[in-house]
Amino acid sequence: MKYHHGYSICVSSQVGCKMGCKFCASTGIPFIRNLTAGEIVEQIMAVERDQNIRISNVVFMGIGEPLDNYENVVKAIKIINNPKGLNIGARHISISTSGIVPKIYQLAKENIQCTLSISLHATTNEQRSKMMPINNTYKIEELLKACKSYIEETNRRISFEYALAKENNDNLEDAKRLVKLLKGMLCHVNLIPINQIKNGEYEKSTNENIIKFRDYLNEHGIVATIRRELGSDIDAACGQLRRNTLNKKLF
Repeated sequence: MKYHHGYSICVSSQVGCKMGCKFCASTGIPFIRNLTAGEIVEQIMAVERDQNIRISNVVFMGIGEPLDNYENVVKAIKIINNPKGLNIGARHISISTSGIVPKIYQLAKENIQCTLSISLHATTNEQRSKMMPINNTYKIEELLKACKSYIEETNRRISFEYALAKENNDNLEDAKRLVKLLKGMLCHVNLIPINQIKNGEYEKSTNENIIKFRDYLNEHGIVATIRRELGSDIDAACGQLRRNTLNKKLF
């Protein structure tokens, strides 16, 4: 992904995913195994070689749940960050998680200056459990408690990912509840126009609702931006990243 500040890459941490988020195409890929630290790092190196570019930002937001492959992901980050490795600054590395609470507490103690992104996507437990089965194990209250502890431990701002789905989580009442949940936290909200997936039950919110949602958050003290949309034409936008042939074992 090309930006004015350089090139960003979205890397995967697993072959398949166990989380079952209803809005993500990776849900249709059976979990096979964790990627090794070397395989994670090689994704970056392969793109740099192929495109003859220098990657400056890394986001762990591809296929898989990074904190479900905790040891390999942390090891990969240390290689990516190391001056004798890829020498990419830790503050240019983001880890996205659906909310494995014990691992958030563990990550806080690693002393890694990367950005933690939390896939929140809903403001009530009923709503979030329908979208993200992990919420049946770790409720919103428990997740936010871990996030507050992470901020206190690291003094690092958390980014909350919020995918806006039409007539599901994109109205003013949702925005009001989100402000109440996040008030006083050192955080940023990244609003994501949800991308359509084949046979998916969620549709993209209207541009009008997305802008109203963002403006309400900003007006009430929560910094919010709308993520730039890239890759939907090849099923590689946020929530669409997947293999074309599910029955072909690539790893």
